[in-house]
Amino acid sequence: MNYELITNTIDRGDGRPITIETGKLAKQAHGSVVVRQGDTMLLATVVAAEEAKEGIDFLPLTVEYREKYAAAGRFPGGYFKREARPYDDEILVSRLIDRALRPMFPDDFHAEVQVIVTLISADRSNMSDSLAGLAASAAIAVSDIPFNGPISEVRVARVNGTLVINPTWEQLEQADMELMVAGSDDSIVMVEGEMKEVSEAEMVTALELAHEAIKMQVAAQKELASKVAKSLVKREYNHEPKDEELKKSIWDECYQKYYDAAKKPSAKKERGAAFAQIEEEYNARFTEEEATAKKFLIKKYHHDCVKDAMRNMILNEGIRLDGRSTTQIRPIWCEVDYLPGTHGSSIFTRGETQSLTTLTLGTKLDEQLIDSAVQPRTDKFLLHYNFPPFSTGEARPIRSTGRREIGHGNLALRALKPVLPSRDECPYTIRIVSDILESNGSSSMATVCAGTLALMDGGVQIKGAVSGIAMGLITNEDNSKYSILSDILGDEDHLGDMDFKVTGTDKGITACQMDIKIKGLSMDMVKNALEQARQGRLHILGEMLKTIDKPSEDYKPHAPRMVSFDIPSENIGAVIGPGGKIIQEIQKTTGSIITIEEKDGKGIVEIAATNKDSLDAAVKRVRNIVWPPQVEIGEIYEGPVKNIQAFGAFVEILPGQDGLIHVSELEWRRVQDVREVLKEGDIVKFQVIGRDPKNGKLKLSRKALLPKPENQN
Repeated sequence: MNYELITNTIDRGDGRPITIETGKLAKQAHGSVVVRQGDTMLLATVVAAEEAKEGIDFLPLTVEYREKYAAAGRFPGGYFKREARPYDDEILVSRLIDRALRPMFPDDFHAEVQVIVTLISADRSNMSDSLAGLAASAAIAVSDIPFNGPISEVRVARVNGTLVINPTWEQLEQADMELMVAGSDDSIVMVEGEMKEVSEAEMVTALELAHEAIKMQVAAQKELASKVAKSLVKREYNHEPKDEELKKSIWDECYQKYYDAAKKPSAKKERGAAFAQIEEEYNARFTEEEATAKKFLIKKYHHDCVKDAMRNMILNEGIRLDGRSTTQIRPIWCEVDYLPGTHGSSIFTRGETQSLTTLTLGTKLDEQLIDSAVQPRTDKFLLHYNFPPFSTGEARPIRSTGRREIGHGNLALRALKPVLPSRDECPYTIRIVSDILESNGSSSMATVCAGTLALMDGGVQIKGAVSGIAMGLITNEDNSKYSILSDILGDEDHLGDMDFKVTGTDKGITACQMDIKIKGLSMDMVKNALEQARQGRLHILGEMLKTIDKPSEDYKPHAPRMVSFDIPSENIGAVIGPGGKIIQEIQKTTGSIITIEEKDGKGIVEIAATNKDSLDAAVKRVRNIVWPPQVEIGEIYEGPVKNIQAFGAFVEILPGQDGLIHVSELEWRRVQDVREVLKEGDIVKFQVIGRDPKNGKLKLSRKALLPKPENQN
């Protein structure tokens, strides 16, 4: 061996220790670790450029989380059989890591940083995403890259009333609350999760437990880093040139003007124009050469001056950019049933943010297949979020779905999922699409509200209406003074310290997502933000319910009709038939779509059709196969002709039960050829007239239902 292996172990006493090792793999990266719990292993690497690119005034951080299918002993799906572009779950984990790491880098560090976390081994118990943040932070901790961490991430779930840190896959399936929490040793920096209508106090308890586990993992990283020589000396850098004279000049001449402009209530466009005019008037003093030479600093100092003016105005006077108080919600208007061709639709508008949302109901064939390396699955509930450029008055190319759109859509999905009816109550595959038509603050929360309205408009019997709100935060330098803002604007998000989204019904929270830009958030701030959010989302919910206060009693007339019921697993083959012959024939004759799957030792049948008659006919055919009724002598039935012989026609009385209409029982006249009257596939009405005493076969008559000719004896 030509490497020095350094390890550390985190043991919480739950029988599932976590080990962190460095010095063995990927040594040309600036920092690399392998994190292991059970047989789940993650390789995390970090590389940072030595210098920042010219003109960059932000941190160009990219985070990639990827899963190797070989880690779980699986082949990738698709034609090429290799890992390609990341699927949604990988993107969502990448976002979780990014959002936790980003606020912990120094504000003036602008070198390009790339973090890659790769799942290299997986078991069926320990979840890799709850270890990814720990792995990423540990890789940075053992590098020379400047970092105000370490941080760590854990998942906390409530399973059968007990809070569990980093639950197993099996435990998570039983949880009624699940949160991913990131933090440093003194504060929380990121939260995301979903819950089944829990209280604010219950959520705070979970956050406090998660933070205790995070502190243990942060301490382990510090101990590991202390054993790695290069981590003791962080690199020196100078990524922000300074011109104190220019900065003072801009503050002296522009600060009060920016303050006054921010204090005057205005819309986004007018406010932006006012700020631009102040900047333009100041910049007029520069020659073209001076403006070019100092372009970076001029732009930066104006931005910082606007930021200080706006933040101080809110902290000192409690006045916001649009004139609202810190707790006031912007005006709301809603409409449902706007699009007649959809299965449900709504418009939700709050201030300058607007979502046009549609509902589509489908069958099992419309479920989405997720080809995950560890847990392949199908999803019956889909929510897609679109953010076209015109929503912010911009003209830019429309590319493929971005990470932001995937993340916002996932948050809205998690917010609505806890209130959806069960499969027995609503067997449909559900797709919600939110198109953001205007945006100035929290379009994801507008999506939650519009999604609720569309579901109710479409007749989906949700358990409760869900609303959402985005909370902001403004603090001074030492966090001794702060203001929490309800229903934040885009500028308040950009220039503020926090974006805390909370969704829920009138009974409790269903989802949340928190990102902060400062080093951390105290638990008192979290508690205050949650209570203010509760009051705000209840106000929004009240405005929504003025438009529609409960789900429509029925689905739209043009929505597919669908039922779902269970059958014994041993009857699945009888319904499908040899080579699918029976199920295909039922679908063809009734105009229905039938799917059957075996799950938990039983067969689950889903039948969809465009009208009630087709649905009822298909249900009857399937039920008659599984639970065949007794054929009664003398009763009248109707069924298809299955086979024709010279002596008569065999007809299906009930699924699985045939009888013979003898040639003499076709008509009152003498029939020479059965095909003169019937052909295979014809639907014929007949009466059961008895059984053949020799073989017990049922004897049928068509002529018994026909009028007897007068001259017939």
